[in-house]
Amino acid sequence: MSGSTDNRKNGTPVMRAENLGITFGGLHAVSGFDMEMYEGELIGLIGPNGAGKTTVFNLLTGVYQPTEGNFYLHGKSMLGKKPHQMAKEGIARTFQNIRLFKDLSVLENVKVAFNQSMSYSMLEGILRLPRYWKEEEEIERKAKEILAVFHMEGEVDQKAKNLPYGRQRKLEIARAIATGAKILLLDEPAAGMNPTETAELMETITLIRTRFGVSILLIEHDMSLVMSICERIVVIDYGQIIASGSPYEVANDPKVIGAYLGQDE
Repeated sequence: MSGSTDNRKNGTPVMRAENLGITFGGLHAVSGFDMEMYEGELIGLIGPNGAGKTTVFNLLTGVYQPTEGNFYLHGKSMLGKKPHQMAKEGIARTFQNIRLFKDLSVLENVKVAFNQSMSYSMLEGILRLPRYWKEEEEIERKAKEILAVFHMEGEVDQKAKNLPYGRQRKLEIARAIATGAKILLLDEPAAGMNPTETAELMETITLIRTRFGVSILLIEHDMSLVMSICERIVVIDYGQIIASGSPYEVANDPKVIGAYLGQDE
């Protein structure tokens, strides 16, 4: 956590959203969203169902194009970027519903993430020329290294669909890391997990932030998880930020209490 604190003091955000918003048919799904994220930070994005959390993720990953505002990665505007371009810029995500290649092996799922870094030509791939084999061997080595970090080296040949639910979640995160992401957006990673799987997930999130130096933005309804591992929390309701601060500050904010309990205090 010290790294993120230092970078906040130095004023060097890796991501910055300014007045970001989107309107669907006159409905403001998200509006006036302002946030800065610094290297190595772990931030929770929370709010009631339908508050606009996933819409924010879709804006930050190019799935939706904002109708107002702007956002930047390392000072560079990302307006107009498509999802695959966002991945090349260093931002990756997971989804509420796991999206793996179910019939591919664990290893193949991770190797797919390296596709954008391959430099051999189509002809070299078709003819299986030396550069093809050299790059494929290097990608397999890197994929296995990442899986080892996630303690999944013993499952490389298993089909993704045959993994237990919690392991599928870990594989999805491993694949996102394999893209070379510097910013990782996790959309309800603990959804459907039992307490043991959730505890293991918390360890994994903490590990990858330290090991890979990524900044993490986390949507999660499991408040014990959010309060335990996030150093800063942003709360949105009806598409707007209503609170931002430490877990303690947010938990005791009257607006947050009102949003979750349906009453003001």
